[in-house]
Amino acid sequence: MTDALATQGTIHGLVNNAAVFASLRPTPFLEIDGDEFDRVLAVNVRGTFEMIRAVVPAMREQHYGKIVNVGSSSVLKGAAMLAHYVSSKGAVHAMTRALSRELGPEGIRINCLAPGLTLSEGVRTAGNLSSDRISADAATRSIERRQTPEDLVGAAAFLLSGDSDFMTGQLVVVDGGSMLN
Repeated sequence: MTDALATQGTIHGLVNNAAVFASLRPTPFLEIDGDEFDRVLAVNVRGTFEMIRAVVPAMREQHYGKIVNVGSSSVLKGAAMLAHYVSSKGAVHAMTRALSRELGPEGIRINCLAPGLTLSEGVRTAGNLSSDRISADAATRSIERRQTPEDLVGAAAFLLSGDSDFMTGQLVVVDGGSMLN
């Protein structure tokens, strides 16, 4: 982060989009290894936490900043056999809300995108999800097609822009209408 600030001079936005997901094999809860559970939380929750800690001092100094955490709509509808992943993304949602209360008075807005199953390169190449599972997921959507990373760009750009200056602590579900709030 120090290098980025030295090069750019400041930071106005952060998108936290790293996660352990594609490499996970759907596993019954009682069979999830404790080390794997810890690994998922270390990346998905602790990684998010550390990135936010890295940018907040600069954002505080300028009394402005936008943070977009990438969660998951699986937290809202559940996902059997992925308790570690769903738990970690639930923590990201909760962290977003807690930090919106803490950082909002300092001009820092923090929101969370909750995508559905997205056919990222990692998901496509990992081979842990069958094409039947992917097709079944698409069938739950009002927009019946597979979700791609490009489907999240507009929502993320909006949350990083001045158009969302009066939004913080919100969960923005982008899943083609699978989870209807």
